[in-house]
Amino acid sequence: MVAVKLNPESPATLHEQVAAAIRRAIADGEAKPGEKLPPARDLAAVLKVNANTVLRALRMLRDEGLLEFRRGRGITVVGTPRQSVVVTKAKELLQLARDNGYKRSELIEILESIQ
Repeated sequence: MVAVKLNPESPATLHEQVAAAIRRAIADGEAKPGEKLPPARDLAAVLKVNANTVLRALRMLRDEGLLEFRRGRGITVVGTPRQSVVVTKAKELLQLARDNGYKRSELIEILESIQ
């Protein structure tokens, strides 16, 4: 994440750009599973963005399974970008099912029937 440049004119929001930079650092091996990330305030200072922007990006990556938050222990890398892709696609599939009138339980039944 050494050479992160955020583009305020990009169609991607700032928190999405921050999340992408951290995701890329994990993919490139700069941040490996088990390693701790700097505090959000420190990341925000380096990136010259609001701490809330960084926190939003970190929560996004937590929801993707890449990061784990532990009170008093900080933020730890726990996943890989491959896991992140699977989680993202699963969320998209769930949303598609809901948009087409399926319940979560019905989607699970469909997935379990596929071999």
